[in-house]
This record gives sequence, C-alpha cells and structure tokens, in this order.
Amino acid sequence: MTLTSFGPANRIQRSAETHPLTWRLRDDGEAVWLDEYQAKNGYAAARKAFAEMDQDAIVQTVKDAGLKGRGGAGFPTGVKWGLMPKDESINIRYLLCNADEMEPNTWKDRMLMEQLPHLLIEGMLISARALKTYRGYIFLRGEYTTAAKHLNRAVEEAKAAGLLGKNILGSGFDFELFVHTGAGRYICGEETALINSLEGRRANPRSKPPFPAAVGVWGKPTCVNNVETLCNVPAIIADGVDWYKSLAREGSEDMGTKLMGFSGKVKNPGLWELPFGVTGRELFEDYAGGMRDGFKLKAWQPGGAGTGFLLPEHLDAQMYAGGIAKVGTRMGTGLAMAVDDSVNMVSLLRNMEQFFARESCGFCTPCRDGLPWSVKLLMAIEQGKGQPGDIETLLGLVGFLGPGKTFCAHAPGAVEPLGSAIKYFRPEFEAGIAPVSAAVPPLARPIVVGA
Repeated sequence: MTLTSFGPANRIQRSAETHPLTWRLRDDGEAVWLDEYQAKNGYAAARKAFAEMDQDAIVQTVKDAGLKGRGGAGFPTGVKWGLMPKDESINIRYLLCNADEMEPNTWKDRMLMEQLPHLLIEGMLISARALKTYRGYIFLRGEYTTAAKHLNRAVEEAKAAGLLGKNILGSGFDFELFVHTGAGRYICGEETALINSLEGRRANPRSKPPFPAAVGVWGKPTCVNNVETLCNVPAIIADGVDWYKSLAREGSEDMGTKLMGFSGKVKNPGLWELPFGVTGRELFEDYAGGMRDGFKLKAWQPGGAGTGFLLPEHLDAQMYAGGIAKVGTRMGTGLAMAVDDSVNMVSLLRNMEQFFARESCGFCTPCRDGLPWSVKLLMAIEQGKGQPGDIETLLGLVGFLGPGKTFCAHAPGAVEPLGSAIKYFRPEFEAGIAPVSAAVPPLARPIVVGA
C-alpha cells in the first residue's frame, strides 16, 4: 500500500503552497525528525502563535478558516474549540488526540504519525495554547506500534528542544504530552468512549450533555480532535485563512485539503493529499489508476466501512461532505474502497456486520441485539437458507438502528452500508432465499418499520 501523497507515476509535485499536510514527506518514506522538520519550516507556526497571537485569536483563525473534523463526523473545529469554558479559574483542562484509527479501509492517520510525528505535535501545541490546556494525550490504536515508537521519540525531541514541558518558548505556558496506546476497541473512536477508556473504565459512550468541553477526562474540560484535524492547524496559523480556503475546488463547501485514498483491486492503491471538491472519478481513475485488468468496478464506498455503497455512475460526485450527501451517503474518512465484480454483496455485508457486531460496546439494546440479528440473517441468506421476509427484516433493522435510534453513532454507521447494498443489489440477497418447500421455521418475525 502506497502511503504517500504522490499521484500516478509520481507526477504530482508537492509544495507548501498546495500540500500543507504532506509537502515535508521524505521520498524514502522514513520519518521526518526534529532537525529536518525545523529545516522545513517546522514549529514556525507555533512560534508565531506564541509570539504574535493570543488564545482567542488562534481560535478565531481556525474558525474563520472553516476547518472541520477529519475523523468522519465533520464538526467545525473552531466551533468545538469555542465550547471550552472561558473561566480563568478552571486551570486543569485536557486536549485529547483521537488516534484510534480502527475504521476498516482507513490508514490516513497512520501515515501522518509514522512519517510526520512532529506535525501532529506542533498542531497539538498550538491547539493547547488556544484552549489553555496544560496536558495532552495521543490516544493511539494499540496495533500502531511503529507510530507509537515514532511519536514517543518525537515527544522526547520536542521536550529536549524546549517545545514541550515548562515555559514553552519563554511564554510561561506549560504543556505536557503523552502517548497512550489503547487496548483495541473500535468504539473508542467515539470521543466519550475514548475518554472512559483513558480513565481506565469500560469503553462505553457517555450520555451527552454534558459534553466533554464541560465535563471530560476526570471531570475536567476536555477537547477531542482527530489526528488529521490537528495536523491542519500549523498551516492555517502560518499562512492564513484566505490561503487555506483557496485550496479547495470551486463548489466545495469544505475548506482546505483532505487525505483521500482508494483500496481494493485498483491498479494503484494508495493515499494522496487532494483539495476538497475533486470528483470520485478523478480519485479513482487519475490517482488509483482504475481497476486492475480483468476486474470491473461494481460498487464503492467513499469513506470507510461505515459509509453507504455507491455505484460507478456516482463517481462524478465531488469529494466533500455535501457533495457525497447528494448521492445518498457520507464522506466519512475520505478513504474509498472499490468493490469488484467478483464480490458477492451478501458475503461482503455479512463480513462487515460481523465486525460491527463484535465491536459494539453492548450498552444499548438496538445495537447489542440488532447487529447480531443482522449477522444471523445474512449468514442464512449467504448459505441459501434465507426465509421469506428476511430481507424485509434486514431493512427493518436498518430503520430501527438508524440515526437517533441508538445511544451513539456506531449502529447507524454499521447499517448504512447494509441498507445501500440491499437498495442497489437486492437480487443478490433474493438469490439466497430458500424455496418455500425447503423452508424451516423463520429466525424471527419480520420487523415492519412504523408498526
């Protein structure tokens, strides 16, 4: 898998003006350590933020730039920062970096942490200054052992250089940063489940409100941002709002650039930094190179396993939240997966729903019981033992596990690809329904939405 921002045949030239996230990457894929990072203008944005900007100015700049969360939800970062309390008497606040990248088909944060660890540290340092947080944690997926090693080394380098710890850059501001490796739960991608896990509790999402900005880690105000989100902050501070907004393509409502990728049986699977607003077709054909010889594109997901399937005719949609919403699904993480014509959609969905059912925290009934139910039905259909009404039952589960029906967004994300797969490929599901003469007692009575 290509973990670079190069285009086809390395024809895309990266620069600080067009590729704020990836222009510092080395061609050999090795990590950029402190000396090289500073030689490439690293920590210049942090020095500017500490010397020339107060906390409110940093927050306002990020808000004006239109930076949105890059973890999948797309919430405006400056708005989230603005929710942190202004009360100066609250002197214990936390900044958490959500690096628990467990979304299937997604590996963008891994590249940043392994190859540009100081970019994340600089982004967190500026963010901590803006939020007046004295301590930060990078909550890292436990399987990312190389990222953990590189981040810990970078933290030590930054400490030795006076860029972390006490009295940073002579400002009187203190900020400690720690790398915390998780125990491997997909649900920790939900910010309050992450907070519970960091505290040593079971990784269940919390009821909101109160939101983490009011009551977060150990009951203190806390801000949680994604790796890629925080890595955008230095460039915004260094080069300004107008420049950052100019990076996106015309028509895009999202600003800046995005790490996007393609996996599956494409000729050039990989990861690229591209402006918001490029089309899915550009990403698929110009960067991923289209399908390998002998395969045809059957369907694709625009941003991880928790996004709905699209058809080849949807490739002309622009890659930003609103553009993908126009064709009926979500942008998600922006790393797409190609499904080729050899794949049976029932088997693919059974595999996906098994993953989501296993990763449910089990807190709320629709998710705890509904996802395993979908797996049982899909297994029966996959084996040709489905019963009349099973497809309607699956569609009922899609409705009952949809947005607003469960405690967090885990189940809605899990059933979105299921609903879209039935919508576009229903004959493949119908083919697994056994003849009536071979019927056995149904697994359950069909659910009728609205009954």
